[in-house]
Amino acid sequence: QVQLVESGGGLVQPGGSLRLSCTASGIIFSIYSMGWYRQAPGKQRELVARITRGDSTNYVDSVKGRFTISRDIAGKTVYLQMTNLKPEDTAVYYCNAVLSTNSLGLGKDYWGQGTQVTVSS
Repeated sequence: QVQLVESGGGLVQPGGSLRLSCTASGIIFSIYSMGWYRQAPGKQRELVARITRGDSTNYVDSVKGRFTISRDIAGKTVYLQMTNLKPEDTAVYYCNAVLSTNSLGLGKDYWGQGTQVTVSS
């Protein structure tokens, strides 16, 4: 059983910063990528940032230059450093991992429970 546990959300003023963390635990054979998605009220969930096991990264255009995704050496914890936050960044942020739980190598999506980020004065 795989779990993704997120932390770091909260309320911040416009222009402020937050750092989200997500740690994967359980029976994990290989993690192919980890990332962050967000979903604002009335909107579809969108990919914010992703990092692969080869450390390739990609970002949605709206956060480029403001958000940075990184991971720890073990590769089981992913961080999202968010700076210069804007009200439009307000959303529930979900951690995602594509990983395999056995040597067959079939990747599957796993999700965290979500953490609220609110940017407001």
